[in-house]
Amino acid sequence: MTTPATNVLGTYLRDRRTRLDPAALGFIGGRRRTAGLRREEVAQRANISPTWYTWLEQGRGGAPSADVLDRIAKGLMLTEPEREHLFLLGLGRPPEVRYKAIDGVTPRLQRVLDALGNSPAIIKTATWDVVAWNRAAAAVLTDYSKLPRQQRNILRLMFADSRVRAKQEDWESVARYVVGSFRADVARAGATEESMVLVDELSRTSPEFDRLWRDNEVATKHEGIKRIHHPGVGLLELEFSGFAIDGRPELGMVIYHPASSRDADLVRSLIAALDNDATRS
Repeated sequence: MTTPATNVLGTYLRDRRTRLDPAALGFIGGRRRTAGLRREEVAQRANISPTWYTWLEQGRGGAPSADVLDRIAKGLMLTEPEREHLFLLGLGRPPEVRYKAIDGVTPRLQRVLDALGNSPAIIKTATWDVVAWNRAAAAVLTDYSKLPRQQRNILRLMFADSRVRAKQEDWESVARYVVGSFRADVARAGATEESMVLVDELSRTSPEFDRLWRDNEVATKHEGIKRIHHPGVGLLELEFSGFAIDGRPELGMVIYHPASSRDADLVRSLIAALDNDATRS
């Protein structure tokens, strides 16, 4: 039998419901001995049996289903981290990822990018849309601000932009890595369905993408060396690393650090040229 000391799921549920305001949720009237919602009110909001919810709080009735936990999470108005914690307590695993499309980042994340100075850095979605970048990335990689929003996609640039292709020292290897990493990212973030419009488009317009996509390779390496031939300064060598953004499975940050002092000088010269162009315009 589950004791109160070991019934961590029930303890968590009781704690969450006592934090809610009954009046704000439409439950008015009657004296209440304790703060928050009653058990039957949580059950009503979650559209489950009051008896079943009571058993959950008491540690009876076995493990709940994912659907029941999802309903309870909505009924208790849990945040995404709180919902994940509920699943870990109830099922011993996190919930299935629910992908959320995004077209920008918080000012705080943008300040992180800007603070990297001479290291080109971008933030991309699971479908590889670039949603934020710093000045170094605009100077060295692509000035995304000059592209329509729908064109700020790494796969579209890799397979449809001849200028991006010409920059790659070994386009075939880079393209294979990009496709394999993209495949892994969309699966990890639960964005497989959202990615299919892009996959279908590129499969029709690029035989090379279609070939690589059909190879079904998956890449999980998130660091390495990138060599690009920049039309302004020639060959640049950059060390890159990919980072997850805590609590945001749909986003990833990629930072490119100059591999030598010579490369750092070249990056600085490209940033200066970009700033000069902006001043003149």
